[in-house]
Amino acid sequence: MISELKALFDYYEKEKGIDRQKMVEALSLALLAASKKSIGPARELRMEIDPEKGTIKAWAKLLVVETVSNPWEELPLAKAKLIKKTAQIGDEIDLEVTPKNMGRIAAQTAKQTMLQRLRMAEKENLYEEFKDRTGDVVSGVVRRFDKSDVVVDLGKFEGTMPSKERVSTEDYTVGDRMRFYVKAVEHEGARGPEIVLSRAHVNFVRRLFEFEVSEIGDNTVEIASISREAGYRTKVAVHSADEKVDPVGACVGLRGARVKNIVRELNNEKVDIIRWKADPAEFVREALKPIKVLTIQVTPDKKTARLTVTEEDLSKAIGRRGQNARLTSRLVGMELQIERDEHAAEVFEGQMDHAAHDLEKALGINLDTARKLINGGLGDLQMLLQSGLEDVTDALDGDEILAKQVHDRIQSYTPGE
Repeated sequence: MISELKALFDYYEKEKGIDRQKMVEALSLALLAASKKSIGPARELRMEIDPEKGTIKAWAKLLVVETVSNPWEELPLAKAKLIKKTAQIGDEIDLEVTPKNMGRIAAQTAKQTMLQRLRMAEKENLYEEFKDRTGDVVSGVVRRFDKSDVVVDLGKFEGTMPSKERVSTEDYTVGDRMRFYVKAVEHEGARGPEIVLSRAHVNFVRRLFEFEVSEIGDNTVEIASISREAGYRTKVAVHSADEKVDPVGACVGLRGARVKNIVRELNNEKVDIIRWKADPAEFVREALKPIKVLTIQVTPDKKTARLTVTEEDLSKAIGRRGQNARLTSRLVGMELQIERDEHAAEVFEGQMDHAAHDLEKALGINLDTARKLINGGLGDLQMLLQSGLEDVTDALDGDEILAKQVHDRIQSYTPGE
């Protein structure tokens, strides 16, 4: 048992990095609990372990009395004098009570309890090593799954990526080596100290940029703001106090090498790099490029911006399921109200109406027919003069009789009438 104990101490100290004294304390408590089955409820029972020699001794502090009424707590004076000649009634005598055989059940209990406490000691070491690493990016191997959580091997320790920190578009397979963002190191987790990992956190992208772009690392370029919908799209706004430095170009890299490395790590998540502007209105315009913002009004408190775009750009500005608008809103730090430019629509409608009246007058056709021709792409007289009967029929929704009448009028039309 002595050699086994020393081997156990050596293994956990070298391989797991657990302090030997912590192991001694854990084993003392474990053996104390187990020994009570072999020794009984001795008064002030304690264990003494020599970690170097691997020896274990059990001691009890018994009270010296004339007549023993409780053998677990008391020692007769005659026996006490054999241990200590000057012993008197009322003295406390340390007596070794190490059993010759602690028993199979007691040994098993001691081993199980010790291993349990050693696991706690390992987790305490985990907390001490990782407590200042919140916000770091670490590399690990997917080891197993605990329901929907991913358990990651980080070398000496394990980390957990909860389901809410997973990226919905990513698949995780046992054996995959990946990089993770250390979201938190919880001292009082449900299972003791715990490293909480993430690949969905917005700062995961921020740290990847810091690693990949040296200008961000030396503060030549700064990430002003960032917004992300993990697995789909990220918008990053950058700027530099040095006018000679192109912050967007620095992040993109030569032939896009830098941003490609980041996109590869994010499993092809779309990444937009935007030039930050101090003026809120200009920042919104920059964030929505290539969409052209026609007008923009920012409230005095800079919490809301109302902007108009063309009919064609409206759906692009909002994005699929509102994604582009949401990401841009988070990036600029304002609520965005994106609307269709009504004035431009009114002008267009006016132009269409004017063109319809011109055709009505020139060809002697009714206004509804003229509008159908315009909607069919035949709103110009010169174009109509070059159009065949089939083109006119298509524009008039296949009405062959009406198309023949209109085509005859077009053929008889004389410019300048």
